Amino acid sequence: MLAAYQAWFGDGKHIDVGYASGNPQTLRKQITDAKSLGISAFVVDWYGPRMEFEDRNYAALQKVASDNDFKVAIQYDEAVDNPGASTDAVIVDLQYAYDRYFGPQAGTSRQAYLRYDGRPLVFIFPKDSGVDWRRVCQVVGSWPVADRPLLIYKDFDGSYADVFDGFYAWVHPGSKGWAADGSNWGENYLEHFYTTMRSKYPDKLTVGAAWPGFDDSRAAWGQNRHISTRCGKTFEDTLRKFRAYYNDSNPLPFLLIETWNDYEEGTAIEKGLPKC
Repeated sequence: MLAAYQAWFGDGKHIDVGYASGNPQTLRKQITDAKSLGISAFVVDWYGPRMEFEDRNYAALQKVASDNDFKVAIQYDEAVDNPGASTDAVIVDLQYAYDRYFGPQAGTSRQAYLRYDGRPLVFIFPKDSGVDWRRVCQVVGSWPVADRPLLIYKDFDGSYADVFDGFYAWVHPGSKGWAADGSNWGENYLEHFYTTMRSKYPDKLTVGAAWPGFDDSRAAWGQNRHISTRCGKTFEDTLRKFRAYYNDSNPLPFLLIETWNDYEEGTAIEKGLPKC
């Protein structure tokens, strides 16, 4: 069980949640709390070295994780600030992550990087449809096999589905879209995700998902989107949904809780679930 994690608090650009994401004491407490809930790793929203604050905080988290028997992985947000050169930007960013976080020269904290069958996982959060992922994968494919990352893409990409190593589900209300009362909690979206992974991509790595709700009213980028917590039932139902498709003889490799601490989009479980 994994949990998506935001490392940007304390920079003044985001809401005040009572802590700074780079504080070692805060990081140790978060890891202790996550482990007590059965969470094995944080999947950290990361933008490459171009966003120094988040990158520095990720490095601090990986160091603390390595000292506390915990794992971390990068959820890479595609570069969108250099139109026409997005593919090159992705290659540069992934090379940076390889050199600093999970490659052979990354230092002792690399032992904390999340791996599957010995290979590091890099989650991709798509932002720019102009990225040539075939070329990116050719470059990554030239790295030593032991540290060649498995690239896990959000949902499915028809153009490049063959080059990705797996797919992960992400918070989604389902085919009926965002309901004003938040009643569309994503049941048919998860059913479609798991069914598609079983039928079309059985050879790909599957990362399921669970979320407690959604409310982006506190986010500067908010669009008045809601998924009701339903007094905790949304979290309960999304946590259980994968069991209809996977079992002990065919286990789901990973389940990603979305999220540990995204308070701006109302998906945080760090401080517990809302009471009704």
